[in-house]
Parts: sequence; structure tokens; C-alpha cells
Amino acid sequence: MTPYQQLQAATHAERDWLLAAPMLTRALSGEVSRDEYLAFLGQAYHHVRFTVPLMMACGARLPDRLGWLRSALVEYIEEEHGHEQWILDDIRATGGDPEAAAAAEPDPATRLMVSHVRDVIEHGNPVGFFGMVQVLEGTSTALATQAAEGLQASLGLPDDAVRYLTSHGSLDIGHLAFFEGLVNRLEGDDLAAVIDTARMVYRLYGAMFRSIVARCDGGSATRELSDALV
Repeated sequence: MTPYQQLQAATHAERDWLLAAPMLTRALSGEVSRDEYLAFLGQAYHHVRFTVPLMMACGARLPDRLGWLRSALVEYIEEEHGHEQWILDDIRATGGDPEAAAAAEPDPATRLMVSHVRDVIEHGNPVGFFGMVQVLEGTSTALATQAAEGLQASLGLPDDAVRYLTSHGSLDIGHLAFFEGLVNRLEGDDLAAVIDTARMVYRLYGAMFRSIVARCDGGSATRELSDALV
């Protein structure tokens, strides 16, 4: 198997757990409520706003043997810069309060996802950051466009309420092919770091979606973490 195929195989169980989140399966058929969609956008804002800072930190800490990855990070930074503002615009167009969403405390799973990746960069192998790329871009490629279409149909949303989803559904198809080429140049401990981070981020991202449903149903956003981390 190629390194990318090894990454896919090694994270299969965690990816399936994420994709089995009820909110994701319902989103594909347009069965997500406006409150759930707004809650998703709020959580997305609180991890997307750290994407560029995490990329910059990763690039600064890469060892010389991985210096070739810095040019890839520059491309990613140029693509991702400002996407948190798109999310706030989507919140406004959906009828939510973007200022309140930005000021709100993110759910525990969202905070832990960002904190874990930051810790990997600062105290582990910084190339592990690309495990987060695997999760977020792979998931959006598989789901974002179809979910956006379902949400627009069921909730009557305008195009400018789903910009974050629609842009990533199309954008990340090209990104994923680019990402596969990068991973195929990794080996040994570097590939293992990407796999380890991806496994954790799949779990925490899945817990984020489950916590949104729990909170919208009047439950606790912390209950879903125990299943994620088993």
C-alpha cells in the first residue's frame, strides 16, 4: 500500500464512527433543523479560526527533513485565510447572531480538537497536523455539497447561507488529491504521527457533531466525549 492508503486503512474505524453521527446522516437528506445548523456553524467557527494559526505553527516547527512541506502549507494558508468570516456570514444569512456565536464558548469536543492538534505541533511531531487536514478535508469532500443542497431545500436557505459548505465541497476535491501526494512522501514516524492525529481528530470531530444534537435537545455537550475517547 502507498502511505496514503496506509493512512486510510489505519483510520477506517474512526472515520466510520464520525460518519455514523446521526446529525451527519440526517444532513444528507435535509433533516437538520435551523438551530442544529446554526449550532454547527458556531462550532465550525471556533475550530476554523485556528486553522491558519495552526498551519503557521506547524511550518515554523517542521524539522529540516520535512522542510519541503512548507510550500504546501503556504498554499493551504492562502486558501484557508478568512474562512472563519465566511462562517459568520453564513450565520447571519441563516438568521443567527454572528457576534454571539463568535463570543460563545465552544463545546468541549471542539476545544479539545484544537488543543490536541496544537499540542502535537508544539510538543510532538509537528507533521501530525496533517492528520487534521485528512479529517476535515476528507469529510467535507464526502458530505459538504450534498448536505448544503439538503439544507437549502428543507430550510429554504439562500445561497449565501451555505457558502462555507458549498465552497469546501468543491474546493477540497482538489485539496484532497494534493494532500494525497504529500502523504505519499511521508514514511516511518512521520506517517505514524499523521495517522495518530487523524484517529484522535476523527473521534473529537464526531463527538462535536453528537454534542450539537445533545445540546439542541436540551442535554449536555460533555456526555459525548466518553464515547469518543474510548
